[in-house]
Amino acid sequence: MREKHGAWSALFAEKGATLSKYFLRRVAHRWDAQDLVQEVYLRLLRIEPDDAANIRSPEAYLFTVAANLVKEHAVLRQQQPLGSDQLEQVVEQLVAPTNLEADMDRERRQERLGVLIDRLSPKCKAVLIMHYRDDLSYREIAERMSISTNMVKKYIVKGLAACRQRMADYE
Repeated sequence: MREKHGAWSALFAEKGATLSKYFLRRVAHRWDAQDLVQEVYLRLLRIEPDDAANIRSPEAYLFTVAANLVKEHAVLRQQQPLGSDQLEQVVEQLVAPTNLEADMDRERRQERLGVLIDRLSPKCKAVLIMHYRDDLSYREIAERMSISTNMVKKYIVKGLAACRQRMADYE
């Protein structure tokens, strides 16, 4: 059994950086990618020796496990209700301080922007969150919301314009 764990460890050491890049391209946050890399390794270590002997291509198996984890991660993210911490993530991505003074006011700007986003129409808010928090493309958002990609673009433009205008009113 140690022998097979050693083989998995060697494969993981060889392909770990590639695996990390694979996840970084497919999930919204670096910490999610790191968690998924660790989960792949844990799943490899849980394979029974008899089952491991039947794996013809360990590298292909490694990336099959990774692809399945990306799908599981996407399903879990979609099922999670939007909490205040996720709204804060969207707010953080949209707040872009331009000078030292703006850096000092970052927390206040985030609070204001959170209130502004919360005041947007439900569809506009949902589109902004899916695009900035979940890193979904316009097409993916359109499919999930059963609207056209043009409507997705309009919601993003409308939402960002409203937030920028109202933030300018504060300053």
